[in-house]
Amino acid sequence: MGTIRNNYYMQHALELANLGLYTTTPNPRVGCVVVNDEGNVIGEGYHQKAGLAHAEINALAAAGASARGATIYVTLEPCNHQGQTGPCTEALIAAGVKKVVYGMEDPNPRVAGRGLARLREAGIVVEGPVMEEAARDLNPGYIKRMTENMPWVRCKMAMSLDARTAMANGESQWITGPEARLDVQKLRARSCSIVTGVNTVINDNPSLTLRDPLLGPITRQPVRVIVDSYLRTPPQANILRVVGETLIVSCVKPEKDSPLVPWVHVFPNTTEDQVDLRALIRYLGTLGHNEVLIESGSKLAGSFLTAGLIDELVVYLAGSLMGSAARPLFELPLVHMDDRIPLSIRQILPIGQDWKILAYPVYRD
Repeated sequence: MGTIRNNYYMQHALELANLGLYTTTPNPRVGCVVVNDEGNVIGEGYHQKAGLAHAEINALAAAGASARGATIYVTLEPCNHQGQTGPCTEALIAAGVKKVVYGMEDPNPRVAGRGLARLREAGIVVEGPVMEEAARDLNPGYIKRMTENMPWVRCKMAMSLDARTAMANGESQWITGPEARLDVQKLRARSCSIVTGVNTVINDNPSLTLRDPLLGPITRQPVRVIVDSYLRTPPQANILRVVGETLIVSCVKPEKDSPLVPWVHVFPNTTEDQVDLRALIRYLGTLGHNEVLIESGSKLAGSFLTAGLIDELVVYLAGSLMGSAARPLFELPLVHMDDRIPLSIRQILPIGQDWKILAYPVYRD
């Protein structure tokens, strides 16, 4: 009975946490529910934005004095340190709650079990983890950045049934339908940065902005990152002219009078005189970026995959054929069957007239 009860209220807390899917970065998405002895929800809340109150504080405020003696269901271990806001553990203790049920421990080294220990020291009963896998799925980027100092890298591609992404002349709009394109807007909205290549900028002149009204008010644009080893980005490119921040990463330093100077960040280069992609992803982690979205052509996407930097593939499959002369999904230097990169297929879902495939690359050590 206890497991059923815990799962029921934790599911509600997870749904609340998901309301912050697009807004909490660099903080985690967290939801919280306050339940009294009769099983009634008397308060709920979620973390809405970095710098604002945490989920526990919002839920306690909603419950008021009724929180005394109640049980708290929270998707992530309460913090026990002073950041932009105060420690949630102390707020829970002051409110007089009797039990805290948590979804997962916080991987942040500043917390990492200390919040739970503080609650137990204060005499509060602590239970968990509960629905831990679902709690972890909410925050893949936050977890990876806290444990590996690297963001979660998601690569989005659209292809025909014969695995082609553009015609031989570069024409690619549109492979998929409007429903798939809206779904891409959702991927952008949850990402901290979007990485593309200079060839995509030159050939397609994209903006890479959030702009779909179905997502609601746009309060944050992801940082747009152009991988441009030799500074070929046209100064008049759309990506430099739209709202939000754009960063050009290059192996060379621009001339002092170059119009690209405001956007350029010089990065270490590899032996092939290309931007060091691992250094780039690590740098984005230092900026507090939890989730990075790659929207590029087959060459750059293949380089990220070959380097073992892609955590998640989102492939939109259209019911069409583009022919053998069209461009492939990835450019990969694979020769033998043993060179194949295995994929763990997690989901295959219909989306409009297309299909969405979610897969995780399985890298060999």
